[in-house]
Amino acid sequence: ELGAAAYAIKAARAAAPEGAGEAEGRRECRWQRDQLPEAIRELVLDDQRLRNDICWSVFDC
Repeated sequence: ELGAAAYAIKAARAAAPEGAGEAEGRRECRWQRDQLPEAIRELVLDDQRLRNDICWSVFDC
């Protein structure tokens, strides 16, 4: 579910110390991608690219 993934990235940004939000968001995004099973990895990455604009552009990592 991309919505939950996007909210987790937003939460990581919000919880980061001042000035570190973008870096923490990118780190969370990369961590999520590292957890993807190979069998669905390309499907999820493609979906992230397609819906990034409606998910606050959090999948630019």
